Amino acid sequence: MRAIPPRSFNGNSAQVASTIFSNRLRDVKRALNKIYQETMQNKELIAQCEQKATQWLAPAFDEATRKAVQEMMDSENKDLLIESFYKDLEFGTGGLRGIMGAGSNRMNVYTVGMATQGFANYLKINFKDKEQISVVVCHDCRNNSRLFAETVANIFSANGIKVYLFEDLRPTPECSFAIRHFKAQGGVNITASHNPREYNGYKAYWDDGAQVLAPHDKGIIDQVNLVKIEDVKFEGNKDLIEIIGEEVDKVYLENVKTVCIDPEVIKRQHDLCIVYTPLHGAGRVIIPRSLQEWGFTNVHCVKEQMVKDGNFPTVDRPNPEIAEALTLGLRDAKKLDADILMASDPDADRVGMACKDSNGEWILINGNQTCLIFLWYIITNRQALGKMTPKDYIVKTIVTTEVIAEIAKKQHIEMRDCYTGFKWIAHEIAISEGEKNYIGGGEESYGFMASDFNRDKDAVSACSLLAEICAYAKDKGKTLYDLLMDIYLEYGFSEEFTINVERPGKSGADEIQQMMRDFRANPPKDLGGSTVCLWKDYQSLEATDAAGNKTKLVMPDTSNVLQWFCTDGTKVSVRPSGTEPKIKFYLEIKDKMQTAADFKACRARAYEKIEAIKKSLGLQ
Repeated sequence: MRAIPPRSFNGNSAQVASTIFSNRLRDVKRALNKIYQETMQNKELIAQCEQKATQWLAPAFDEATRKAVQEMMDSENKDLLIESFYKDLEFGTGGLRGIMGAGSNRMNVYTVGMATQGFANYLKINFKDKEQISVVVCHDCRNNSRLFAETVANIFSANGIKVYLFEDLRPTPECSFAIRHFKAQGGVNITASHNPREYNGYKAYWDDGAQVLAPHDKGIIDQVNLVKIEDVKFEGNKDLIEIIGEEVDKVYLENVKTVCIDPEVIKRQHDLCIVYTPLHGAGRVIIPRSLQEWGFTNVHCVKEQMVKDGNFPTVDRPNPEIAEALTLGLRDAKKLDADILMASDPDADRVGMACKDSNGEWILINGNQTCLIFLWYIITNRQALGKMTPKDYIVKTIVTTEVIAEIAKKQHIEMRDCYTGFKWIAHEIAISEGEKNYIGGGEESYGFMASDFNRDKDAVSACSLLAEICAYAKDKGKTLYDLLMDIYLEYGFSEEFTINVERPGKSGADEIQQMMRDFRANPPKDLGGSTVCLWKDYQSLEATDAAGNKTKLVMPDTSNVLQWFCTDGTKVSVRPSGTEPKIKFYLEIKDKMQTAADFKACRARAYEKIEAIKKSLGLQ
């Protein structure tokens, strides 16, 4: 009998073992090669950053900047050097926004200066026939905001452009208003909105009071990209800088009062108990003043947060979207048994709020719900008071709740969808100016604009109008929560949820772009058990249904946004943030309510669905 060799020594096994060894050796070689390539790329990147940083050691830069740059170059850890110099801080379609510090990728007087010089050059090209070009310059409470604002004013004036510079911090909407008030050709607002304390920003405005749109956005960017530090005219002309303040405040607040729909309900409920916090920002003076001028006599401000402070010492993030930011406000609201709590962000263009539910427990009202309540009230009460006209229309952004569309449809009111950002709402106003009547518009991120006297979101008018809505509810023996339940009962329940995936730095930006490419290449067919029936790509401006049929999306421009709609009403939108290092997912879940008591059950089902969708998208 022939002996059977051990299995491990037969020919096939030896061949397999050899193949496995070869494959593993190949994988090791690939891994080592990848490490080598990354190391070489990193060395190359460091060398590039060091070369760029060396330019910032020149005498054109101040001593503190040169010292900070030298420390980065001398440090063994090159992470800060890379993050500060791997690219130039981009002047995007909305301006600048970034972390403050030394470097080409940071907010400082030099990056602000080059942006302003480019903007000045563009204004002089576009308004070359105008005898005197003028701009408005405004700022919020952030560290260095006054320094940057004065830098901007000096550079504009050095270029022969008249500057209306606010004496101190002012809300973003007042900046927009002032541009229109002075018939200026542009404006700059120094603010990073609700970003963390280490950030600052630069918003550029055109002559209509709106943030710049095409073709001017790209035109300004082209001019900014041509500017070198030696080109910047830092030495200002004091004769061309006019300090403004109270005289503009008065006219602005007079316009804010025109937003009031039902002054009689305010008279009856003037002692409505209101708690307000500016979160250390630009709303600290003007919002309480607006509430008072509307007739509210029982307004309480959160003392600790009335202090102007760019370090935001009482909050981790000065963002009224975040519950933590309202902690002190809720403390006071509970103590006073208030009717409503309102908070504005540092530049006073967004408003967050809280109210009591049916059990008397304080709850936060999200941005979608706030926008929903605003537009429902405007439509309902304009109709009740005979103020509605066939020319009236409202606007929302594409990521904002579709319940608003249901209200508009049922009430026969024209509703328009636009891209995220109030410059797009302003665009809708501009194209219908003199022909139709804008009565309100907003977005899910706590921004609302109640009238067209300015062209940016406005927490000043929003807070006053919100107080009026609360007074209206109280006049009927209800709360804001009750109004929200009434809306859901009539038009359908909706739960919205935003997922922010933060990816800072160069690697993060690359990862975000790759995520968008992957979603386009492999769009989801199912989201948490809901069948996707419609895909919208605003980059290609195409909508695709389940049968593969394509239709064109009619929009004023392309945008890096994807939307997926499901057969059960679920909507998911995804877009990279234009102002922060994150990619945002906007989820909307639909349901039906028979009574107000169904609200909790609907929410519970919605959050089960949200978790399922997160799993579908790989976001858990």
